[in-house]
Amino acid sequence: MNNTLNHEYDNSLVSNAFGFMRFPLNFQPYDSDAEWVITGVPFDAATSGRPGSRLGPGAIRQISTNLAWEGCRWPWQFDLRQQLKVIDCGDLVYAFGDAQDFSDKLQAHAEKLLAKGKRMLTFGGDHYISLPLLRAHAKTFGKMALVHFDAHTDTYSNGPTFDHGTMFYTAPKEGLISPEHSVQIGIRTEFDPSLGFNVLDAAQVNDRSVDDILAQVKQIVGDLPVYLTFDIDCLDPAHAPGTGTPVIGGLTSDKASKLIRGLQGMNIVGMDLVEVAPGYDQSEITALAAASLALDMLHVQAANKIK
Repeated sequence: MNNTLNHEYDNSLVSNAFGFMRFPLNFQPYDSDAEWVITGVPFDAATSGRPGSRLGPGAIRQISTNLAWEGCRWPWQFDLRQQLKVIDCGDLVYAFGDAQDFSDKLQAHAEKLLAKGKRMLTFGGDHYISLPLLRAHAKTFGKMALVHFDAHTDTYSNGPTFDHGTMFYTAPKEGLISPEHSVQIGIRTEFDPSLGFNVLDAAQVNDRSVDDILAQVKQIVGDLPVYLTFDIDCLDPAHAPGTGTPVIGGLTSDKASKLIRGLQGMNIVGMDLVEVAPGYDQSEITALAAASLALDMLHVQAANKIK
C-alpha cells in the first residue's frame, strides 16, 4: 500500500502545507512541547445569517503568510517564535452536518489539550464554537470572566440548541462564566441588560480612549481567569466585510488591535477568533484583520511570560 494513503501523518509528506504564521504543523499536539495550540474549527451550522465561516480557518492561515516574514512584529519588541512555543494542529474533524458530534468532539479535544497543560487559540467557524470550548476550560480553570468583542451580545434565549447567538446566555446558566466579571465590547444590537453583563457599546468605545477602556475592563475582570473571544463583526464592515452578520458603526482595526495589545497582565487562559466568512470578503481584508488580531493575542501571551 502507498504510505501516503494511510492515516498516520508524516510531516515530511506535507512540506507544502503550513500552519498559521508558518508555525509548525503537528498532528499529535497532545504530547508536543507546545505551550499554545492553534486549532481550526470549520463549523457554521449554527449560523443565523449568511453561512460560510466554516472556511474561515483556511482563509486566516492563508493570509497569515503576509505577516510571517517579520522577526519582530510591529509594535512588539521581540520575536514571538523565540518567546512562545506555538504549533498548529490543523482542523477539527467531525461528522459533517452533525452539530452534536461537532460539539462533543471539540470539547473532548479541548479537554485533552488542557489536561496536558496546553493553552488554546481556536479559529472558527461560527461563534457557537465558544460554548464547547468554555465547557472544557471551566473544567480546568473553574468559573471564568469573559472578555468578548462583538457587535452582538449573543445572550439571546430563544434560539435552537445550536445557535451562534445563544452561547453567552447558556454559559452563565451552566456556571462557566461570571457575567458581573465579564465585559462585552463593541455591541451595537439589542440585548437584555438584566442578564448582568458589563456592556461597552460601540458608540462609547469609539468615543473613549483605549487606556480608559482598558482600565475599566481590568477592574471588571478582577482576578478571575479570562476567556477571550473575538467575533470579527466587532469591527466595522469597512474593516471586515467578510462576515455573516455585518453591522455598521463598529470598531476600527486600529482600535481593536490597541485594545487587544492592552490586555497584557491579564490571566488569559483561552482565546478564540470567529465568524470570518471569506466568501463575502474584499481583497482578503477581513482575513488579514483576523490574522493580525490573532497574532497580537499570541504576543500578549509572550509578553506576559517575559514579564
